[in-house]
Amino acid sequence: MLKSSFTNQLIEAGCDEAGRGCLAGPVFAAAVILPLDYINPQLNDSKKLTSAQRDKLRSVIESDAVAWAVEMVDNVEIDQINILNASILAMHKSLAKLSPVPELILVDGNRFKPFREISYQCIIKGDGLFLSIAAASVLAKTHRDEYMIELHKTFPQYGWDRNKGYPTLEHRKTILSIGSTPFHRETFTVQIKDDK
Repeated sequence: MLKSSFTNQLIEAGCDEAGRGCLAGPVFAAAVILPLDYINPQLNDSKKLTSAQRDKLRSVIESDAVAWAVEMVDNVEIDQINILNASILAMHKSLAKLSPVPELILVDGNRFKPFREISYQCIIKGDGLFLSIAAASVLAKTHRDEYMIELHKTFPQYGWDRNKGYPTLEHRKTILSIGSTPFHRETFTVQIKDDK
């Protein structure tokens, strides 16, 4: 079972992003403060959950959390500042909306930039270790998926209801065949030569 706390004394916010490796759409990030000693055996890294499980957990997390926020950085800004900086910016934007203010930030992964004067800890695969990061991963993923499914209605030929903007073979072939949309990341390379 995932750990409920890193220190068991501070107000901790878990942070994670979704959509970093996509060819289209924004990157989303979430920040979540859970109650001390929170328990939820179903909560895990969003990548290990089904879509139905994530959707169910989303409402539970949003109801149970002391505070939560989800923010995004769009594809235009991703192209301007690169995906790493955009991911961190989306995390900062979500953290800025939290009340109470966290005393410690737990970040999934190994890269982050200081946010205000708050201490932070980068944790590789943290979404499979700490509940607050797992909760953030679920919120970032479900909010982003919802956004891409809505975009799909305008651009159905790219299959965003299925691939959510990730570089599937279908998605890449469509880009090379009919071109990109205003929601595609122009700095990301599209290739299909490695596929059989």
